[in-house]
Amino acid sequence: MKLLFISDIHGSLYYTKKAIEIFKNENSDYLVILGDQLYHGSRNPLPTEYNPKEVAVLLNQYAQNIIAVRGNCDSEVDEMVLDYPIMSDYSTLLFNEKRLFLTHGHIYNQDNLPKLKSGDVLIHGHTHIPKAEKYKDIYILNPGSISMPKENNPNSYGILDGSTFSIKDIEGKVFKKIELENL
Repeated sequence: MKLLFISDIHGSLYYTKKAIEIFKNENSDYLVILGDQLYHGSRNPLPTEYNPKEVAVLLNQYAQNIIAVRGNCDSEVDEMVLDYPIMSDYSTLLFNEKRLFLTHGHIYNQDNLPKLKSGDVLIHGHTHIPKAEKYKDIYILNPGSISMPKENNPNSYGILDGSTFSIKDIEGKVFKKIELENL
């Protein structure tokens, strides 16, 4: 199974279209959205082609392939226009006998870890900064932001294919990669 991870769309139709194009080109099985889908948030500038209504229409076309969690900018009103659930603070996937703990990052993160077993994986967004590292006995992964990267990082996404987690820019160039042991 191949999973595509994006985070922090913040209502950008332009980058949502890019994400769907990437989903198709990468031949991913699921699109995992790690929160902040429709609203740009009061601290953020308007992203390129801000159009949350059309972002919802586009994402709904792929609802059967989307796994999503709530970001700090997501609300019940957003879920009312989406054809898939987004209001869970976290989700869990079992992948090759390891738990992938999916969350946005505003609650659970490296400074506030959920209860995970050795070798499990915490995958979050929120910071808009890509990360792929082993921390103590777990992995912490962040695909960065598809629409509004920070700290001079490129617009990015993550791919989990087998035991390899790669972070790529929107042109598909890998700039971070980690092998997840025992996956």
